[in-house]
Parts: sequence; structure tokens; C-alpha cells
Amino acid sequence: MKKRIIVLCGSMKVKNDIIRIKEELEKLDFEVLLPIECMQGLPKEIASRAHFARIENPKNEYVLIVNSTKNGIKNYIGPNSFAEIAFAFYFKKKIYVLNNYYEPYLDELSGWHVKELHGNLESIK
Repeated sequence: MKKRIIVLCGSMKVKNDIIRIKEELEKLDFEVLLPIECMQGLPKEIASRAHFARIENPKNEYVLIVNSTKNGIKNYIGPNSFAEIAFAFYFKKKIYVLNNYYEPYLDELSGWHVKELHGNLESIK
């Protein structure tokens, strides 16, 4: 059986959460693609283009935003992750947020049918 491929996105301030989620998804038999260029600290333009290419790739059906608490803000989604969501929406990917919607983007996230996982990775379908 072919593995499902999921692209992880999120703030580099929650990099440890992203790595933890990767490991959990691998136990659920996903192939997980990380924003590795961002994690390596490459320039923003190079890192963003590489990660957008992962999102755009037709083989990669799922995108998961790791929207952990950042600087005391629950369910945080920063500008770069929001851009990745918009990009994934345009390319008709199945988009998930790890936790609940980030309130400032509620209209877009619900309107674009982004699914809330409420922390339950097994809900990805």
C-alpha cells in the first residue's frame, strides 16, 4: 500500500513540536515532509520556495499546520504559515491545523475548509 504523504508547516519557534508531530505521523504510516530549509536557517526566499514546491507537488496530498502555542498565543498561525495555507488551498490540498482555528483567520480557515484536528492526528483522512 502506498504511504500517504503529508507536508508539515509551522513556526520555527515550535520546531520541537514539528519534529514530535513528524514522529507521531510516521507511526501512523505517513511519509512526512518537513520545512527542512527553514530548520537549517537558509534565507527566507530559498526556504519558502523549496517548501512551496513540496506543497505544490501533486504526490503530496496533505498539509498540516502545527499551530502550537507561541509566545502565549494559543493555536498561533504566523504570516508564513498562513501563506502556506493559502498556497495549499489554491492547489486543492487537504489542509489541517493541529489544534483549533487561530481566531484572527477564522473566516479564511473555515471558508477554505481547513480541518481542525483538536490535537488528534488520527483524525486525518
